[in-house]
Amino acid sequence: MKRSILAIVVVAMAILAMACGGKQTKATGTTARLLTDATGIDDKSFNAAAWRGILSFYGDTWEKPANKGKLYDVVTAQTQDMYIPNLKQASDEKYDVVIVTGFTWADALGQVAKQYPKQKYMIVDVDWVGGDNVMQVVFSEHEGSYLVGVAAALKAQADGIKDPKFGFIGGIPGPVITKFEMGYIQGIASVLPKAKVVDYYANDWGKPELAKAQAKNWFDSGVYAIFSAAGGTGNGTIAQAKEYRSQGKNVWAIGVDSDQFQDGVYSADGKSAVLTSMIKRVETASSYALNQAKAGTFKGQVVVLDSKADGVGFSDKNPELGADITAKVNAAKAKIIDGSIKVIPTYAEAKAAGVVPANLQASDK
Repeated sequence: MKRSILAIVVVAMAILAMACGGKQTKATGTTARLLTDATGIDDKSFNAAAWRGILSFYGDTWEKPANKGKLYDVVTAQTQDMYIPNLKQASDEKYDVVIVTGFTWADALGQVAKQYPKQKYMIVDVDWVGGDNVMQVVFSEHEGSYLVGVAAALKAQADGIKDPKFGFIGGIPGPVITKFEMGYIQGIASVLPKAKVVDYYANDWGKPELAKAQAKNWFDSGVYAIFSAAGGTGNGTIAQAKEYRSQGKNVWAIGVDSDQFQDGVYSADGKSAVLTSMIKRVETASSYALNQAKAGTFKGQVVVLDSKADGVGFSDKNPELGADITAKVNAAKAKIIDGSIKVIPTYAEAKAAGVVPANLQASDK
């Protein structure tokens, strides 16, 4: 089945609509329900970003979600066997758009969407469900992850770290998380070609204790920076980095999806253990889908948010990153946008090109 691929050159328009969406939405009564996995909207990462996009569309804030329960709401599935019931309930209640976050929802959505052909759905991180009523939004995570890899390597270089090692912690293996890891490693290698990278997959999105234990082991063995793409599990990496930096150890966590600088603050003067974050603007995806529904132009398609569309990027909020490193990372971003740098997204291709180790736990399936 053919899929229409929409490269978002109108992201600025979507963001503008999101900014002024509150009054317009109240007039039209557009309704939405966000369905998440067990980590919920308090994961400070992926689901939180999707929720922010919904809040902004309705003119609300995290602190004051005035329209929650009236025009929009959120339901968290504690286990995956609740995915189909939650989808069916939202469809029966006839929300204008039902939004689900993450590839673990793909099978359930593929089944339910066929049963409710008039219901509009949007899913993030999936491009294989199909259907005239399913908008699928995917990101070029490998591009944003390349940038944080460059930043981490440049910081290690600036700190004079001899033979620095880097770590990657993933949630559940799959093609999306593989893009994070492949980009990160290629970014590091662009600065430090011989740098060693180790990886670990927790096989869970909501167990920060697993990431914290692994981060401790790695930091103790000389790993300089750890990038986690693991949902709420990755908060354990930040916790361990905070603990060690408060003790004077020169280690770093790298945030994901949302800017996690604040989550890494460990001192009274506002220092953070999060060197940078790979920004994945999931909020743009949710607000875009809602604006399309409001305008009557919602359709089944694959929407791609890449560096050029400002769908991915990096955070320069931490002053310890430094202006010089920030400038170099921005230069790398510009080269990705103009095509001078091409970041390989899959493990198979990256191994074949010889740009990543052959013993990683990443999976393209």
